Amino acid sequence: MKIEIKVPSPGESISEVQLANWLVANGDYVEKDQEIAEIDSDKATLSIAAEEAGKIEIKVEAGETIDVGTVIAIIDSSVAIPEKEGAQIPEVKSQGSVSETKPKPINPDATKEIKAVASPTGFAHVSPLAQKLMGEHQIDEAQLIQFFRNQRLSKKDVEFYLSSKEKNTDHKTLVNTITSRDVEKVKMSTLRLKLAKRLVSVKNETAMLTTFNEVNMGPVMEIRQQYKDAFKETHGVGLGFMSFFTKAVAEALILFPQINAQIDGEEIVHFKYADIGIAVSAPKGLVVPVLRNAEGMSLAEIELKIKELAAKARDNKITLDDMTGGTFTITNGGVFGSMLSTPIINPPQSAILGMHNIVDRPVAVNGKVEIQPIMYLALSYDHRIVDGKDSVSFLVKIKELIEDPAKMLFGGQDPIKSLLGI
Repeated sequence: MKIEIKVPSPGESISEVQLANWLVANGDYVEKDQEIAEIDSDKATLSIAAEEAGKIEIKVEAGETIDVGTVIAIIDSSVAIPEKEGAQIPEVKSQGSVSETKPKPINPDATKEIKAVASPTGFAHVSPLAQKLMGEHQIDEAQLIQFFRNQRLSKKDVEFYLSSKEKNTDHKTLVNTITSRDVEKVKMSTLRLKLAKRLVSVKNETAMLTTFNEVNMGPVMEIRQQYKDAFKETHGVGLGFMSFFTKAVAEALILFPQINAQIDGEEIVHFKYADIGIAVSAPKGLVVPVLRNAEGMSLAEIELKIKELAAKARDNKITLDDMTGGTFTITNGGVFGSMLSTPIINPPQSAILGMHNIVDRPVAVNGKVEIQPIMYLALSYDHRIVDGKDSVSFLVKIKELIEDPAKMLFGGQDPIKSLLGI
């Protein structure tokens, strides 16, 4: 029986996608529910799985832009599972109600191939063709990890490694001796094209301004240092900076509702909840999964959710539901070493918070100069809906909450004042 594999709809209003990558080769035998291809829409990268086991016949080349519903492959489910060369079926001897199984030895060459393919992975994705080539040449994946720094490994990468190895040259020497002036053109993915259009539209359609401040990360760093082991033992996840900032933003949005609002035509929509997007760098580009109702989440719940969403983004498993909505966004350029930047608003939201790297700087504390771990913060906002007073006050409130995390338990207010009722 032949089964057609069609491009599923990634979501409403999306009529075409780009076939980003085949995860199997034409003529391969595929298992049921095995991922066989990846498609790029203007919102996310999605994978397509085989509906049944069988031999696959590819109909569309990778890189082509096709309509939703197009047949990209046909699976012949009548084809039997191919026998692996060198492997033998174990002999089964029955003695009454007891069965004795004596497996025959496997071909030593086959064992070597399996070992090479099944070595501990250091890559986010290794294509089937790359795995096959690694097995044929008995290449250990640890060697490739030292050679390449990317997180996706293709057949061409393995071939490149083999060619450079034949020339007895390492990666550093190879890079230093490149003298080519060739030019390579690579087609932009649908996701990248959509992202480019959205970024330009933000600059053209909003009155975007940015306000800056600095925050002393000492108190949060002391908390992490003191409780990180107990936190991980209790909740099964590490204690990072992002959970503190997410919680601080959620509390500050309650006090400054204008930041948590959007323009809809001639109306302003105010949200009574905080759905906070966390910008994550994925293999296909920047994606922003959303934490729903962050105002009601604990630090542990925030950390667990961020870990889950980040893993899905890195593995290209992120869904449209994970990224839909969002009333505010946080982006952290500090993980890449950024000292200061002006983050761009994620439409139709009205503001975005930019975090940066932490650097020991001399600051005045109670009239004395001290060295403290300082982070610069940036808040970009749409001046059409957010006034300068609200934007500055909002950023100052985040600074206060980070420098005195106990305030997060009292709605952003001073604990002593809350106790005294003043």
